[in-house]
Amino acid sequence: MTATATSPQFTIPQAAPDYHALNAMLNLYDDNGRIRFDADHQAVDAYMQDQVEPRTMRFASTRERLAYLLDQGYYDRRVFDQYSDDFLDSFYDHVEHQGFTFETFLGAFKFYASYALKTFDGSQYLEDFPQRCAAVALELADGDEQRAIEYADAIISGRYQPATPTFLNLGKAQRGEAVSCFLLRIEDNMESISRGINAALQLSKRGGGVALLLTNLREAGAPIKRIEHQSSGVVPVMKLLEDSFSYANQLGARQGAGAVYLNAHHPDIMRFLDTKRENADEKIRIKSLALGVVIPDITFELAKRRERMALFSPYDVERVYGVPFADISVTEHYDEMLADDRIRKTYIDAREFFMTLAELQFESGYPYMLFEDTVNRANPLKGRVTMSNLCSEILQVQEPSTYREDLGYEHVGRDISCNLGSLNIAKAMDGGLAASVETAVRALTSVSDHTRLDCVPSIRRGNEESHAIGLGQMNLHGFLGREGLRYGSDEALDFTDMYFMTVAYHAYRTSHAIAAERGTRFAGFDDSAYAKPAGEGNYFDKYVDGTYHTEPQTDTARKLFARFGVAIPSADDWRALQTDVLRDGIYNAYLQAVPPTGSISYINHSTSSIHPIAARIEIRKEGKTGRVYYPAPYMTNDNLGMFEDAYTIGWKAIIDTYAEATKHVDQGLSLTLFFPDTATTRDLNKAQIYAWRKGIKTLYYIRIRQQALEGTDVEGCVSCTL
Repeated sequence: MTATATSPQFTIPQAAPDYHALNAMLNLYDDNGRIRFDADHQAVDAYMQDQVEPRTMRFASTRERLAYLLDQGYYDRRVFDQYSDDFLDSFYDHVEHQGFTFETFLGAFKFYASYALKTFDGSQYLEDFPQRCAAVALELADGDEQRAIEYADAIISGRYQPATPTFLNLGKAQRGEAVSCFLLRIEDNMESISRGINAALQLSKRGGGVALLLTNLREAGAPIKRIEHQSSGVVPVMKLLEDSFSYANQLGARQGAGAVYLNAHHPDIMRFLDTKRENADEKIRIKSLALGVVIPDITFELAKRRERMALFSPYDVERVYGVPFADISVTEHYDEMLADDRIRKTYIDAREFFMTLAELQFESGYPYMLFEDTVNRANPLKGRVTMSNLCSEILQVQEPSTYREDLGYEHVGRDISCNLGSLNIAKAMDGGLAASVETAVRALTSVSDHTRLDCVPSIRRGNEESHAIGLGQMNLHGFLGREGLRYGSDEALDFTDMYFMTVAYHAYRTSHAIAAERGTRFAGFDDSAYAKPAGEGNYFDKYVDGTYHTEPQTDTARKLFARFGVAIPSADDWRALQTDVLRDGIYNAYLQAVPPTGSISYINHSTSSIHPIAARIEIRKEGKTGRVYYPAPYMTNDNLGMFEDAYTIGWKAIIDTYAEATKHVDQGLSLTLFFPDTATTRDLNKAQIYAWRKGIKTLYYIRIRQQALEGTDVEGCVSCTL
């Protein structure tokens, strides 16, 4: 909720209020018409004194504390046995003297409610924030003392924040995986469907969100063993998956969460979408499963030409082309498939299809959209990207698996695990961007290196061969507001362009260094755009040949980077890196992905991801605690004008900002669009078309202001935001 000139006046009562009341003062002006930021700071102190300190178990020394936690089965002995007692003494002394304090009540509350290690009965806290950071850093460093200090400093300072699964689990004995989410293909046979459901259960048990591709499944009424009208289509599989996610969770800490993706030209596409209608029959209604639609360029072209769009039978397409439907470019083969009598097809109106998408987004915020051809034009690896994840930022090539009748693997394909973490843009600019990127890439690579998911062999193979990571960003609006730049302005867009280019450079520089150190590169490097000769389609050509700017286009952005001492890589820097990569390769097949950051942005005191704030003073409902108020980071009573909310800023400025960042991100960015309560389906369609034309790869949620004002912004993707 945004404080406005009509907000009620409030005088602090003489009796000292509790932390709830103090936090609630954020939503009320004082006698001078100013927001009470100091009240929230007081709420932090009151919460720590009243709730945290009395419930924190005390120890005489670090050695006594670690001995207790290891002996009682709270910490993983394998992690701590890699370090000497003397080092652990000095290390914990170092982290405890970093001067960390929570900047908001919500940050403190989120940490102690969701992340801090507690006794098994939940009655006492066994960690504070620096101690949680220390345990995470020790496991990430894998015995390297200097790296442990480096990781701990980056996390405690707020420059780098691991995603929730990493930050929640590392160092603990009773834990889930450190991985955020997973992507699985399902092929058009019962064995693959069965393995997909099993994998969803196994991965949900370990705390990850799971997305599954349904595009290859034959449609309702398709033949089975040449007997016509036998297939039930994709909807019954969706129901089975929804029930599976409802059943499995990670020790009750993280509910199972799933998403399913379907190509727009699949014959079941309208049935797929109807499952999210408010008035859908309960037999088909999908309540908790997220829906994503894969949309090729041809779909937009057909709508532009006011033509019908053909829906092609996956069963027939696979028989004719010899590969699953998802591995065919619908845009490239559309006319060919249209003329092929061997492929059955039905038709819907293309414009009505897009209108249906907009109507459903008004009702539910779904479906997500993946612009298939945009994604694959930018994809640096051999093969096709066919789907995304639960938060629509992971975009990687997969390889199908095949199975025997007993469900054993005949061929282990490659599926995807998401190793995520984010830089705080403001803190990274303050504390050395190049070093922050290197630390983050090495930390994320450590998560990948130490993850082994034997329960799903295709996930294990994909991770072991690709070493893929997803370095994200958050606090763009906070940084811009602090520095006096309006979100979406020419200067802000210029900064975003140069910032993401600089991050990309240092990410690739670090991945090259790891490859050189280890003498290995990701599987498939030789067939990727990174290995093409310079000037002949090499991935880095766009930075060398002038296609992309390598210098700021505004004086404001130029001076901003200079003031922070951040060097922007030149074309010569990129050329030298290109030469190094051609010689040694890079270790990580994918390096960047910008997720929606929820809880981690609150404890890090950041604006979420790179989109604008939803409100100057955000109102959240936190379980039994009720309403909690969160002020926009770096907002003061003197710079309120820099912190317009996303609904006021508008969708065009958000898309423009994401378009600047997208150019430099090898995967995707989770993009939520915000609309006022006066928006129409036509407005949503205009935004979708604009995003597609601007080169946006995916669209995540759609938010309408009247929904947000009900009291909280729905976080949606539990795997990446929580």
